[in-house]
Amino acid sequence: MYAVIKTGGKQYRVQSGEKLKVELLSVEVGSTVDLDQVLLVADGEDITFGRPLVAGAKVTAKVLAHGRHDKVKIFKMRRRKHYQKHQGHRQGFTEVQIDSIVKG
Repeated sequence: MYAVIKTGGKQYRVQSGEKLKVELLSVEVGSTVDLDQVLLVADGEDITFGRPLVAGAKVTAKVLAHGRHDKVKIFKMRRRKHYQKHQGHRQGFTEVQIDSIVKG
């Protein structure tokens, strides 16, 4: 059984027991979070599509950790104009483990 969920503006295909890094959520480590924006639920040959969401479906996940990804370096330059700009960015994430998928 798997589901396609939407969180943080991105879509993820998840299964029970799977670990993944999603955009930063404002929940504490060790607590559970219900992801109720479920776009698709598949159980073998039985596939349920949402229009746009599957009614009554939810995915329960446990928050394992918060962190930050590796640094992305940004370099801007205009040739012959003596303009150079250096910048860096580290995006925050929340690591979750999928506990259960409830079909609607």
